[in-house]
Amino acid sequence: MTDHILIEKYMNLYVKYMVSLRCKMMVKEELKKLGLHYVIIELGMVEVLEDITEAQRELLRANLLASGLVLLDNKKSILIEKIKSVIIDLIHYSDEMPKMNYSDYISEKLGYDYTYLANIFSEVKGITIQQFIIVHKIEKVKELLLYDELNLTEIAYKLHYSSVAHLSNQFKKITGLSPSFYKQLKQRRRDNLEHA
Repeated sequence: MTDHILIEKYMNLYVKYMVSLRCKMMVKEELKKLGLHYVIIELGMVEVLEDITEAQRELLRANLLASGLVLLDNKKSILIEKIKSVIIDLIHYSDEMPKMNYSDYISEKLGYDYTYLANIFSEVKGITIQQFIIVHKIEKVKELLLYDELNLTEIAYKLHYSSVAHLSNQFKKITGLSPSFYKQLKQRRRDNLEHA
């Protein structure tokens, strides 16, 4: 008698703009309404236990769209979302930045040559992967400045900037403000709201 090996085959769905925990909750709700069971929900991707009928897919597409999310079909769009998810997850949701450079990290995570990924990303998004990373790093810097738990030197170290000056230059280039001026503006706004 031969042993039978059960191989689970899950269906992957890719969702554009699924970049937060709130988005994950919306996707979970929509799957539940359709009687679909997920195995994993990550930023930009869902593994579903069942095969999805065309009717279920269209209903899911319409319901997600009503919430500002887009169910993807196009292979290039799916790859772009995977790249974005890896970057967003790394910068916003992981405690440790990798010891390797971003290009190697992204390439290793997705199993594609970085040049190929970079070319597709630039072609579709109109910006480079590096520019996308910088924008997200600056968003993370803003968040960390507002939390007021780390000073600028610690933030620069945490996000792998070569120096505080490098971080400050990038911050000013993207926001038009120095990090300290940005922090003062936000603090003043918060104080004004509290005393209003």
